[in-house]
Amino acid sequence: MTETTTNTAPLLEVRGLGVEFQTRGGTAHVLEDIHLQLRRGETLGLVGESGCGKSITALALMRLIPQPPGRITSGQILFEGKDLLQLPEAQMRRVRGNRISMIFQEPMTSLNPAYSVGEQIMESVRLHQGLDDRAALARAIEMLEAVGIPDATRRVHQYPHQFSGGMRQRVMIAMALACQPDVLIADEPTTALDVTVQAQIFDLISEMRERTGTAVLLITHDMGAVAEMTDRVAVMYAGRMVEEGPTDLILSRPSHPYTQGLIACAPGRNPQSHGQPLQEIPGTVPSLLERQGGCTFAERCSHAQPRCRTHVPPSTWVQSGHRVMCWLYPEVQGAPA
Repeated sequence: MTETTTNTAPLLEVRGLGVEFQTRGGTAHVLEDIHLQLRRGETLGLVGESGCGKSITALALMRLIPQPPGRITSGQILFEGKDLLQLPEAQMRRVRGNRISMIFQEPMTSLNPAYSVGEQIMESVRLHQGLDDRAALARAIEMLEAVGIPDATRRVHQYPHQFSGGMRQRVMIAMALACQPDVLIADEPTTALDVTVQAQIFDLISEMRERTGTAVLLITHDMGAVAEMTDRVAVMYAGRMVEEGPTDLILSRPSHPYTQGLIACAPGRNPQSHGQPLQEIPGTVPSLLERQGGCTFAERCSHAQPRCRTHVPPSTWVQSGHRVMCWLYPEVQGAPA
């Protein structure tokens, strides 16, 4: 992890982001009032159970929400102070894949089966970095070697179907890192990889971050990876950001009842477990089609008060750099907004 200072201007800042999807059952409010900040050289972990909106947040940052059925309903996505939501698509294409890159969760749906993996990496560096074919091919081979693909000089000419699932994921990582982006969004980047290769990939991302100052948004279910890789953690639940703060603090002293339950469920992350069976969070995630007033976690929360079911709690600064969306906590005077 790198040391970052809270007074450094954010490289990427999300303000009040909202996303909804039209479905046969009605309007699904997938994201509501999302706020994030990411500084140069920093890694922010984005965690939460499946369906909470983590991947949709990543797609919104890249302006890849399918329209229709989805649409961004509110907010700003500021990159170096410019709102990406206001850029013409031609300008956004110059940002996407170059200044901001993403490692997608499903490599087979992200790689084009009609082109060799080398050609797909070369396309990006030719377009964004102006390399000729020879230099682009050398860069593609270099990146395949960097992510641990053996015999890269030969395999650079092969097609996605000739690679295993884990190898395809490494190709996706090579593509995302090829242009040395300012921001790397990594959506479950090591899901299909064994433990040894996971460590290699995380080392590669960390080395790039330290060498180039790349900021990383790491979306993951792996709390071990969060502990090892991130400076700060943001916790999502049912489309809302419920807690954010320094990694050490969130993992050791979580404040939001959902964060407490999430960490208690994670093997090896609950310091009070002492070999006891893992805990579980009772109840189920509320439907995004039936959004009611109040806290979305209220029906599963043992601390719920009457107002939790009727009024959305504010995002409260409980100390410098640590905020919680919960009625349990009074705001600390003088905390940053």
